[in-house]
Amino acid sequence: MSATESISSCGRCGKPANLQCPKCVELKLPREGAAFCTQDCFKASWSSHKSVHQKAKLSSLGTGTPAVQNSASPNEGWLYCLKKGQARTPKIPFFDWTGTLRPYPISSKRIVPDHIDLPDWAIDGIPKIEPNSDLQHIVEIKTTEQIERMRETCRIAREVLDAAARVIRPGVTTDEIDRVVHEATITAGGYPSPLNYHFFPKSCCTSVNEVICHGIPDARKLEDGDIVNVDVTVYYKGVHGDLNETYFVGEVDEASRRLVQCTYECLEKAISIVKPGVRFREIGEVINRHATMSGLSVVKSYCGHGIGELFHCAPNIPHYARNKAVGVMKAGQTFTIEPMINTGVWRDRMWPDGWTAVTADGKRSAQFEHTLLVTETGVEVLTARLPSSPSMFPWLKS
Repeated sequence: MSATESISSCGRCGKPANLQCPKCVELKLPREGAAFCTQDCFKASWSSHKSVHQKAKLSSLGTGTPAVQNSASPNEGWLYCLKKGQARTPKIPFFDWTGTLRPYPISSKRIVPDHIDLPDWAIDGIPKIEPNSDLQHIVEIKTTEQIERMRETCRIAREVLDAAARVIRPGVTTDEIDRVVHEATITAGGYPSPLNYHFFPKSCCTSVNEVICHGIPDARKLEDGDIVNVDVTVYYKGVHGDLNETYFVGEVDEASRRLVQCTYECLEKAISIVKPGVRFREIGEVINRHATMSGLSVVKSYCGHGIGELFHCAPNIPHYARNKAVGVMKAGQTFTIEPMINTGVWRDRMWPDGWTAVTADGKRSAQFEHTLLVTETGVEVLTARLPSSPSMFPWLKS
């Protein structure tokens, strides 16, 4: 075993590792996935690890250059994600997949220019202010100045999502969608909030078919008949704006069309009751009623949330019935509503990457989200569609 130049994660157990497979060094393969913490871990992994060398030799025959570690990878540096974004592997992880979708390799982290204002997790992946803030327990009433910044940021977030929507078609990879989101956010002077948040590796979430939420953009090409949710959050002038929509890719079957439309309607019906004096728990009642009337189920593991100078804070907004959410809406509060609706059971499973939540039965899921402001008389949808927003939903056409 050779000593690596810097500490990586062990390819077997994930612990810090500074030993590297000598054959990988000889073949000039990336260190990630070839580092091990001890000789014992290296020996235990050898039977599976050695296949990397064989693939490398086969794919480099006749080229005279080191091969990519994974034959499915578009170019060097593309690897599968593990450990909530903290590790990479050249091989697809073992998992009893619930549906037909599989993870693909992801590209390396995108660059953020020096002039962009960063949230406190941007460098090391760890939010510092958010977890210990009083606003995890108290719902903040925003000042006029904060609201104005929220309006500006949410408008940018809407424009970024619209830019992503315009490129969605069969043959486009979700990584390409992520590139569009990243570049549009940077161009507007913002930071893509998901990037390195608790080590999330990309600038947006792309959730395809049975993925409920937090799908990681990767090398998979969208296929005719897919549905894909794109979840965008922008950090600008010290505040976050968060929204998502689910889109059709090419010609989609009728069941998927009904699912997406019903999910859109669930969000619209929930927004319609938002005003001072309404209990947060009532949002779930409205959503659950509409979904179950259509024979669909509501995800319980993920909720809407307060938002502002913090990405996630109080209030907690469950989307299901008979929830225990505490509190009453007051003017000046900002939060998201983001129902996730499934065609089958509501239960979810987590992929080996630690982020991708999928339906337990492999059936499809859809989601829509807005950032909202409670006003004196009702609600303002801060991430509302603009006159310039692309026409993506047949039911909105007059």
